[in-house]
Amino acid sequence: MRSSSQVKAVQPLIMVLITFMLLILLLAPGSEGAITCGTVISTIRPCLTYLQGTGGKPPQPCCTACQSLASAASTTPDRQAACTCLKNAAQKININAQLAEGLPQSCGISLSFPISTSVDCTKIN
Repeated sequence: MRSSSQVKAVQPLIMVLITFMLLILLLAPGSEGAITCGTVISTIRPCLTYLQGTGGKPPQPCCTACQSLASAASTTPDRQAACTCLKNAAQKININAQLAEGLPQSCGISLSFPISTSVDCTKIN
């Protein structure tokens, strides 16, 4: 059994260790994949009318939104999350699949994944 003086001597050390561990947790970088589906959908909202139409050139606000999304999806988890969100949205609303697939090229941007209901988003880097 430890004496009360031994326990009192160890208590400051324990407090320092706990404080150190909490600081590590608080200062650790956030988890990957911070982009949310809500962010993706609200970002590409200016494209909805174009994607439900019959063609032509996408409006500038749509292209700006696509560029913004491409910039926001900067990590593999972000790109996979954005892909999954776009894929699910494309399956739920009536859009022109050809326009969706060609949208990045029509706007002059490069996405590392196709906008398609058949893409495997887990294979995107």
